[in-house]
Amino acid sequence: MQSAEPRYWEDYEVGRKYPLGSTSFTAEEIVEFAEKFDPQSFHVDAEAAKSSLFGGLCASGWHVAAKLMRLFVDNYVDKRTALGSPGIDELRWLKPVRPGDTLTAWVECADKVPSKSRPTLGVIHEHWTAVNQNGELVMTSRGVNMVRRRPV
Repeated sequence: MQSAEPRYWEDYEVGRKYPLGSTSFTAEEIVEFAEKFDPQSFHVDAEAAKSSLFGGLCASGWHVAAKLMRLFVDNYVDKRTALGSPGIDELRWLKPVRPGDTLTAWVECADKVPSKSRPTLGVIHEHWTAVNQNGELVMTSRGVNMVRRRPV
């Protein structure tokens, strides 16, 4: 979500939680995503999924991560100052996401450090959290993002 003024590295507050919003999952989109990218039986075949470890159809973890990434870009990233990410650490899928589930997510600014090699950018370390409609923890991760510093 873009504000009137760009959000620079200096504007991120360590300890602040930034809401990302919510997203829901349907059986159709779970199967469609999985058929393209993660065609395991418990993601593509509701009947076969009943006898799986998960006991029913569930979304691919990559599908969950992709939809949360969309929320992140739409509601947190300032496209005028964001410079990309060198990666994600400690990605965990803690509970299956099922058809009809709605996830709500937020990201916490855990730390921020100026770049040692590029004085025009800073690095933000984030903790991502997503819960389902029952408040159950579904996914966590730690992200790293590079953000422009305020021009001098």
